[in-house]
Amino acid sequence: MKTFQGKQTIKQLEKRKGGYYYLKLDAEIINQFSKKRATRIICTIDANVSYRCGLNHLGDGNFYVIVAGKYLEKLNKELGEEVDYRIDEDPDQLGVDMPEVLTVFLAQDSDSKAIFNKLTDGKKRSLIYSIVKLKDIDKQVKIINDFLAKESQKMK
Repeated sequence: MKTFQGKQTIKQLEKRKGGYYYLKLDAEIINQFSKKRATRIICTIDANVSYRCGLNHLGDGNFYVIVAGKYLEKLNKELGEEVDYRIDEDPDQLGVDMPEVLTVFLAQDSDSKAIFNKLTDGKKRSLIYSIVKLKDIDKQVKIINDFLAKESQKMK
């Protein structure tokens, strides 16, 4: 598993590009990962905040990872301040934990599992993000069912 670390200042994208806070990662670093730009990573800042994320294209051949405002608050950092960072290749290329309800649903429905297995990692993450914040299991199951049915239609 590859790891890189360094120091840099927190930057911010232009408002028209989202205005996100970010850390820049040079292409030469990213190209050393096995999946290159498709690599999911674990970003650790100041040995205090660690989160799973993906790479975004800066448009100049280099990449960046978004640093959420809540992480800056936790770190007591602002735009332009320097941070120590480390990026590690995420051993789980999906990059998110599978919710129990999805795991059980797929174990009980082989057709749905086959559809899920054909999805890209990005589509799988989209499904997971759409259910993970919901408390109501019936709503989660409905979203899973609807999502997989819609994706199945696209595959035909």
